[in-house]
Amino acid sequence: MGTKLIVKCPKCANLLLADALQKTRTCPYCDAHVNLQKAQKIASGASAHEASEILKQLKKQKGFT
Repeated sequence: MGTKLIVKCPKCANLLLADALQKTRTCPYCDAHVNLQKAQKIASGASAHEASEILKQLKKQKGFT
């Protein structure tokens, strides 16, 4: 399906997954509209599965479950 990004929500600072081709995404935590071109990119994965695994590790490191 293409590259997936892990970005930080500028409003609540939670991490979320987005398709690299998307321009915006709604944060599932605070409902903010996130402009993906301006959002802080934390990491990326070649597939949804890979990005999801990276996201799990990042959340684990920060103490989120």
